[in-house]
Amino acid sequence: MIEPWESEGKLVEATKEPIIKKRLVEDLRKAGIKKGDTVIFHSSMKSIGWIVGGPVTVISALMEAVSEEGTLVMPTQSGDNEEPANWKRPAVPKSWWQIIREETPPFDPEITPTRGMGRIPETFRKYPNVSRSNHPTASFGAWGKKAQLVVETHPYDDPFGENSPLAKLYQLNAKILLVGIELESITSLHYAEYKADLPNRPEENRAAAILENGKRVWKTWKGQEFSDEDFHKIAADFEEKEGLSPVYIGQAESHIFSMKDLVDYGVDWLRKNRHYEINGSF
Repeated sequence: MIEPWESEGKLVEATKEPIIKKRLVEDLRKAGIKKGDTVIFHSSMKSIGWIVGGPVTVISALMEAVSEEGTLVMPTQSGDNEEPANWKRPAVPKSWWQIIREETPPFDPEITPTRGMGRIPETFRKYPNVSRSNHPTASFGAWGKKAQLVVETHPYDDPFGENSPLAKLYQLNAKILLVGIELESITSLHYAEYKADLPNRPEENRAAAILENGKRVWKTWKGQEFSDEDFHKIAADFEEKEGLSPVYIGQAESHIFSMKDLVDYGVDWLRKNRHYEINGSF
């Protein structure tokens, strides 16, 4: 078993000098983040290096970079509040499914933790003046001038479509910033899936524990299937076409995109390259 301090020790060894807020703000400016920008942020914190102040310093730097005239958004998803039959990372025994359906606490945007999002989004969701959309599995947190606009609607059966936070970010011409993570992590390309409206796209049974009229219920609905299998290819092709180069935030190789331009490119790319069979496979 690797103790947390051992993992952090390796990070210290891999860091040339401690990463401080001033350095992060400077790097964000060099990357093209300006005051007043709307930014959706994805990251691997350890890729940045050893940071004085950890996630709080990163969030503070981002807020300073966009200012109160801008808007900062992060996925705050809670995938453990989901139909257990769909779980893959990890799957659980079928004999557990009904217990999970009966016992999962209802989603509460104030207290439900993120899952698999990392330390920065989990810290961000608890910040003062951060608003969180009311989707039990695919929520987003937002801070800044347009925060309420971004998160005000988020239907259960439309997590990444026309009434979702992603649609609002597209309308606001947001910037996508990936820090130290792979291109398939671009959640915004799920909106391209929606806009591409490909024929034979499969649906799946979805569910979550929610509060309805003050009572916990296990809510079920049908939703279209989303896949990030080809997102890396879409983003890499777009970077090559546009002549974009990686930027660096701390020690992390990072990527910045215009959401509108990338999504529009993704819609065309998906229509040309992703084809579903009648049975829903592609």
